[in-house]
Amino acid sequence: MAYAQTVTGRVPAADLGHVLLHEHILSDLRDPATRDTDRAWPPITMQNRFEIDYFQNRHPPNMWLDDDAAATADLTALRAAGGRTVVELTVGGLRPQPERLAAASRASGVHIVCGAGHYVDAYLAPETLAADRDALADEMRQQLTEGAWGTAITCGIIGELGCSWPLTGPERTRLEAGADAQRATGAAITVHPGRHPDAPAEICAILLAAGADPERVIIDHMDRTIFDQARLVALLRQGFVLEWDMFGIETSQYWMPGADIDLPTDAARIQTLRALTDLGYGAQLAISHDICTRTRLLTYGGHGYGHILRHVVPIMLRRGFNEAEVEQLLVHTPARLLAHLTEGDAP
Repeated sequence: MAYAQTVTGRVPAADLGHVLLHEHILSDLRDPATRDTDRAWPPITMQNRFEIDYFQNRHPPNMWLDDDAAATADLTALRAAGGRTVVELTVGGLRPQPERLAAASRASGVHIVCGAGHYVDAYLAPETLAADRDALADEMRQQLTEGAWGTAITCGIIGELGCSWPLTGPERTRLEAGADAQRATGAAITVHPGRHPDAPAEICAILLAAGADPERVIIDHMDRTIFDQARLVALLRQGFVLEWDMFGIETSQYWMPGADIDLPTDAARIQTLRALTDLGYGAQLAISHDICTRTRLLTYGGHGYGHILRHVVPIMLRRGFNEAEVEQLLVHTPARLLAHLTEGDAP
């Protein structure tokens, strides 16, 4: 039997149920240079919530998920909507907290899988930036097999490995180390690409050259990275999994500075997924929300982790998807990617 590793122990992959492959539950995306000395900011209220959400990174407290009660409430609502598993990709640089995730998992009844590795260079300590490939690969292997971030809790996936545009030398090294860790453990890799349509192809070439299995690699954030079907198909033909993980963001306005990008709506995301499914790539597509700000949580008036199951799936079924295709997206593909352990593997 194949198993996935969650923050509370191994779970048969067949029991993961409906899975969100890319979320954050407890994370800190504030500017590392000022996150601990930031001035006081106004609370999120009915009067300012839209403005804070529309420009998500202009209000630093919005970029900090640190409320156990809000997390548990949202996960409990996801469970009520039929969700069973969340992949939490708060990696090095974003302040991962596995023990608090384990408590939220137990309180909500939702399985949580946490990620190994590190985010983009801008969030990392000098010693991490200077680490070589072997040291980074060994660190990820340990996070997957022995314990992560100073705890005995082990990760169940590699990433999200953070990449900038242009890609930096240390980020390239971490990709290569991720491929090494994948070969050692069998874990899937998930990658945050730089904000440029050429970034995913560059990342995929590096991973292939380093020996990664493309069928166990997810390239994230297609919603803001590639809008050309030919580019998408070129990656799919190589075997990679592509992920649309901004479901619930229904504004075209992209808040990142210097990024001249018009975001799609959920309807446009569904249209893209339909077209690629019709081309025969349904088993290589993934969806999620990538919740990483407070205003997207139910407690702060957002859509919450249950949005895809409550709202998107019914639209998909009205737009030509059948139940089997939806199950492929939310159950079978995630189960395949998260399964990397067997009964005989060491704990």
